[in-house]
Amino acid sequence: MNGQSPRQSPGSAGGVFIAILALAGVFIGGFQGQPTIGLLGGLALGGLVALALWWRQRPR
Repeated sequence: MNGQSPRQSPGSAGGVFIAILALAGVFIGGFQGQPTIGLLGGLALGGLVALALWWRQRPR
């Protein structure tokens, strides 16, 4: 051991929620004839989930 304290484990990857919800939004929007609106909605929802995950795991 080198005398340094161990680093904290890396946080969860919130970007996966952005990607999955964006794709889901495209498919759902495509079935309703509005794939662009579905993409934007999926990106917004995925961003909110990623932000909430970051907010919950940030150091205090």
